Amino acid sequence: MTKIIEADRGFTVWWHLTRPHTLTASFVPVFLGTAMALALNHALIKFGLFFAMLIASMLIQAATNMFNEYYDYKLGLDTKDSVGIGGTIVRHGVSPRTIMIIALSFYGIALLLGIYICYMTSWWLALIGLVCMLIGFLYTGGPYPIAYSPFGELVSGAVMGMGIVLIAFYIQTGTVTIDAVLLAVPSMILVGAIMLSNNIRDIVGDTAGGRKTLAILVGRDRAISVLSAFFIVSYLWIILLVAIDGITSWTLLVILSVPKALRAIEIFRDKQAPQEVMPAMKYTAQTNTFFGFLLAIGLLLGYFV
Repeated sequence: MTKIIEADRGFTVWWHLTRPHTLTASFVPVFLGTAMALALNHALIKFGLFFAMLIASMLIQAATNMFNEYYDYKLGLDTKDSVGIGGTIVRHGVSPRTIMIIALSFYGIALLLGIYICYMTSWWLALIGLVCMLIGFLYTGGPYPIAYSPFGELVSGAVMGMGIVLIAFYIQTGTVTIDAVLLAVPSMILVGAIMLSNNIRDIVGDTAGGRKTLAILVGRDRAISVLSAFFIVSYLWIILLVAIDGITSWTLLVILSVPKALRAIEIFRDKQAPQEVMPAMKYTAQTNTFFGFLLAIGLLLGYFV
């Protein structure tokens, strides 16, 4: 019985290392891009490519989280009391080298899946995929980590929100259309919102660690206002696409996710301690998840109904 408990705790440690609550930021864009391919271009969905893209994206996201864990530890930013980390190094004594090996192994598997995707579609995607993987490493690695700069939200949003959606769309259709780009904009904004919510939570510790994130540069109150603007623009964007571009009105289902966004902002404004605002981060991530999922469902309903 003791061994079973220890094994369960061991699994929990490794599961937390991937930061599973962030993996929706890679799952939802793939699902959305595939739904867009069917709804906008009447593509015959290639499920082998869909699952290859989905697994590769989640592996790269998990590896990026591990690079973050590794380099934050090396720079002395993570301690046993840090909130929102996997904690495998500072709390459970896992070797940093082990973390790096696992992350690179995930990259290796994602690379093999990428080769399959390129073989089935276009080898130009190999260059794009390698750039995305490099950015995932440089987000917290290298001499000038992107996550420590004011550009973390922009880069993560562009790569994971916009980039993954359009790649998922392209491998199903062989093209990228203006409508696809326009529909990917809210995904880009909301992935950036996840990063911003993380930086708002960590503003005190990041300031002490010498980071220059957007939240630090504009201050906590303004950062919360920027987060609010991210949410508002995302919803207005879909409303305008329905009104002006003729996108199916079923996409207005995204409005059902508004309570999650409102709750995130409410908590950020009422609380300040990192542990107290953790639910706000959860609601921000859920906003991205529900928004993207409902947008995809709306597109599919507009296609089939």
